[in-house]
Amino acid sequence: MADFDLDQVSERIRIESAFVDDLRTEIGRVLVGQNYMVERLLIGLLASGHVLLEGVPGLAKTLTVSSLARAIGGNFQRIQFTPDLLPADLLGTLIYNQQKGSFSIKKGPLFANVVLADEINRSPAKVQSALLESMQERQITIGDTTFPLEEPFLVLATQNPIEQEGTYPLPEAQVDRFMLKIKVDYPSRTEELQIMRRMARTEASTEVRTVVQPDKILSARLVLNELYMDERVEHYIVDLVLATRDPASFKLPNLVPLIDYGASPRATINLNLAARAHAFLAHRAYVTPEDVRSIAMDVLRHRVTVTYEAEAEEMEAETIVQNILDTIEVP
Repeated sequence: MADFDLDQVSERIRIESAFVDDLRTEIGRVLVGQNYMVERLLIGLLASGHVLLEGVPGLAKTLTVSSLARAIGGNFQRIQFTPDLLPADLLGTLIYNQQKGSFSIKKGPLFANVVLADEINRSPAKVQSALLESMQERQITIGDTTFPLEEPFLVLATQNPIEQEGTYPLPEAQVDRFMLKIKVDYPSRTEELQIMRRMARTEASTEVRTVVQPDKILSARLVLNELYMDERVEHYIVDLVLATRDPASFKLPNLVPLIDYGASPRATINLNLAARAHAFLAHRAYVTPEDVRSIAMDVLRHRVTVTYEAEAEEMEAETIVQNILDTIEVP
């Protein structure tokens, strides 16, 4: 880090991150509010991490995702997860041609830049696990042939937190592959009024222009690696993750009986990348502890498994993570 040239990197960040404001403006033409959700989706896009969206129906989750896909000029596919869905419905399949006596490959909807897995917990485990290879390995195997997925590739999944009948909870291995889990909340009174005025029409416009090409996103991803992160910030990230596994070592003995499993090393990696993307969105060439704190809840909330004792006390993972954030000393 000794040869880090702040001015040089700052200039590159200024140039490379210019498209961010254009993206936000364009998405804001059809979407009122939800700045938190839009920012987290952009972080996922920049840091090459998948995002799990949790919120009740009607909060513009699908509109936001489709608007983002159109704004970056990428291919967008929406998959409605249902109990009768099959893995082949996602990945594709081999089709036999009787005339030629041979098989041909029909690719599934996962072959896209942005994939919206709507109500992902509506399908059984074998369908959910069909996403695993594509999410982690960025490739899909159909028959004996493996196809690399075109970058940028982003899976954005939604789930409804209030209706559990007929749902299949996501396995821990699948949940851990999402960089961020964000909770989408209701709009404010002012935003609700704007939504009504804009959308309460028989023909509400949701047209989004392409303001940036996918190759620009890939270029921005490379710049993330050049952002300066002080060693103290790196240690802070590691401390936050280790505190979920061994809270007693961080003066949090009260959390020991409440945590069943802490966050994996994937959380450390994702927290680093997400903090870099957060700084990039602010057009900064360096990462601050506040970048880490701003994104920590979204990286950790789905990676901390609580015990039955915690459930009996109605203690959620979010409360535990917040307790850790409040206790670990900020550099």
